[in-house]
Amino acid sequence: MLGEDHSLINEFPSFKEKIIALSSTNEVFGDDAKRYHELDKEIRALELDNAPIGDEALHKLKQERAILKDALYSQLLKV
Repeated sequence: MLGEDHSLINEFPSFKEKIIALSSTNEVFGDDAKRYHELDKEIRALELDNAPIGDEALHKLKQERAILKDALYSQLLKV
């Protein structure tokens, strides 16, 4: 669905407390979470504005978001 919210807390509600804690105490997690949030916001805005960029460019943004999501999930499982 276009414009869907893929925020970390929305994607991983059972890890809400860990996400909040790690975002402020773990620099790597915090930086990755910030970048993930920025990408998600950018992608949602593009989708809601009928993606005024090429399909390939939008796909690359979504791919970067997916890679970050996997990395963040792995970090959540380790704590």
